[in-house]
Amino acid sequence: MKNILKMIGLFLSFSILLSCGSQQIDTDATKHVLVIHGGAGTIEKQFMTAEKEKAYNDALTAALQSGYNLIKDGKSAVDAVQAAVNVLENSPLFNAGKGAVFTHDGKNELDASIMDGATLKAGAVAGISTIKNPINAAIAVMNKSEHVMMVGRGAEQFAAANGCDTVPPSYFFTQERWDQLQRTIKEEETGRAAFNDLDIRKSKISGISDADKKFGTVGAVALDKKGNLAAGTSTGGMTNKRYGRVGDSPIIGAGTYCNNATAGISCTGWGEYYIREVAANRVSALIELKNLSVVEATKQVIEEIGELGGDGGIITLNKAGKVAMEFNTSGMYRGTVDENGKISIYIYK
Repeated sequence: MKNILKMIGLFLSFSILLSCGSQQIDTDATKHVLVIHGGAGTIEKQFMTAEKEKAYNDALTAALQSGYNLIKDGKSAVDAVQAAVNVLENSPLFNAGKGAVFTHDGKNELDASIMDGATLKAGAVAGISTIKNPINAAIAVMNKSEHVMMVGRGAEQFAAANGCDTVPPSYFFTQERWDQLQRTIKEEETGRAAFNDLDIRKSKISGISDADKKFGTVGAVALDKKGNLAAGTSTGGMTNKRYGRVGDSPIIGAGTYCNNATAGISCTGWGEYYIREVAANRVSALIELKNLSVVEATKQVIEEIGELGGDGGIITLNKAGKVAMEFNTSGMYRGTVDENGKISIYIYK
């Protein structure tokens, strides 16, 4: 009887840890093969309905399962990252692909990047408006050109010529993101806090205020059966951005970095600070040069970004399957899947 009660107690403890989003349930024996994020920002339990929480859980689970299925079948880490990010890009819940935010001029300008940890090859696109899945365009640049980054119309032409699905710019329109832009413009004109005009409990993009203008960037890091890593990031950028602004997501070393010798890293947050910190590469450098663990290195970089005045999150995965998911906001949509296919989803601090 005592043993049964002990087992029940352990089960309840595990359930509580999972519901709180704790990362302490990961043991040293756990080998993760895929980690993803769907953006960091003001994500609070008190404003999250059961329906919306389920929608985010379902989307993150689908992304992890899609990537894991390829890893299980022996596909490459790049393939797994592409599959996972495609799921998130196709969901209006995240600021990437279909859910991209609007620029000041009422357009959607999307950015993405990918890096292969085995070869250090990389590809990136910025400021595109007619490619359904920007991460696919970044992979095309990596695999089918001698370049690392392409921007604007040229990137769109290259991606289309190399098999990426094209869509009219209207494909990216969502009413929620359009309304978000109008509130942000109003904030500029009146000096009032835009989120005062919005009940975030009713928002489909749950639990956030318009203060999170850079919220929702997605990313993934995968480890395949050959022991190779890949990392990718995709975003719609920052609400109300002007003058062709580009953040960290398509910049190799800032928003994305991957090296089999250290780790794969994908970032989300206030891009200007990640660029100044060269955040993704700094995580890798701390692992390589100071022999820090993935958790120690990731945590240090997030703290440094916070000291500069920035916010957001970083996910990291190394060849041993050790994972870090650090952020300095009230929440970050994130999840992992281990080598046995066990999926774990986390949302709050």
